[in-house]
This record gives sequence, C-alpha cells and structure tokens, in this order.
Amino acid sequence: MSDMGSDAGERGPARVLVIDDSNTIRRSAEIFLKQGGYEVLLAEDGFDALSKVNDHAPDIIFCDILMPRLDGYQTCAIIKRNPKFAATPVIMLSSKDGLFDKARGRMVGSQDYLTKPFTKDQLLQAVAAHTAGRTATESPGA
Repeated sequence: MSDMGSDAGERGPARVLVIDDSNTIRRSAEIFLKQGGYEVLLAEDGFDALSKVNDHAPDIIFCDILMPRLDGYQTCAIIKRNPKFAATPVIMLSSKDGLFDKARGRMVGSQDYLTKPFTKDQLLQAVAAHTAGRTATESPGA
C-alpha cells in the first residue's frame, strides 16, 4: 500500500491552462478537456494567466494570441523566460491561420498552433501529443 505504483499514477491527470479572453472559447475548451479526463485551469488574460502558471504549474498551456493588456506572444515569452516553466509546452490559439502568426509564436517559444474554432478531437490530440512524455522526472520538486 505504499507508493510502489508507476510515476504516472502519482502525477494524476495532466493540468491544462486555457488562456483566452473569450468566455465561449474558455468554456468549450474546459468542457472538452474535462471530458478527456484532464484537470482544467482558466485565465481570461495574460496577467491572470501568469499568476495561475506560478501557483498551479500546469503541464500544458493553450494561449490565445489576441487579448487585451498582454497579448499571447508577450504572455508566452514571459512564461518561457522563467526557468521553472521553460519546458512547459505552450500552444497558441488564433482565429487566423497565417504563416506569420505561426512563425512569431515559435519565436517566443510556443510548441504548436491551433486554429479556432477547434474541435474536441484537435484539442485532446494536442494535449496528448505534448504531454505524452510527462513523468515525475520532469517535476523537479516542490
């Protein structure tokens, strides 16, 4: 009855942060992710997101590009500059499917790009792809 189980069992479900100023996008992502068995955190802008990243250390972050106050590129860059979260995958969300947006996202450290509106399958596949190697070895401790 001790902790002889696998490391993945100790970690529990992946913790996913969704940052979007649209309540509709946040809520639909939350529903899809919870149906996929993930723990979900929501933030409505970059400033809200930064405190949640620090407090909850999500395993993966979905970040809208066009937001008031602090846009997605700035938010991603700030997260990636913190050594504690530099390895956390950030996936940009945008209604535009432009090459420039994708390139700019990569420049600030995002791992992927999802065009809105996304489907449940697209969202769950992105989480699965970017958290597949997630083990206790990736969490350096408290």
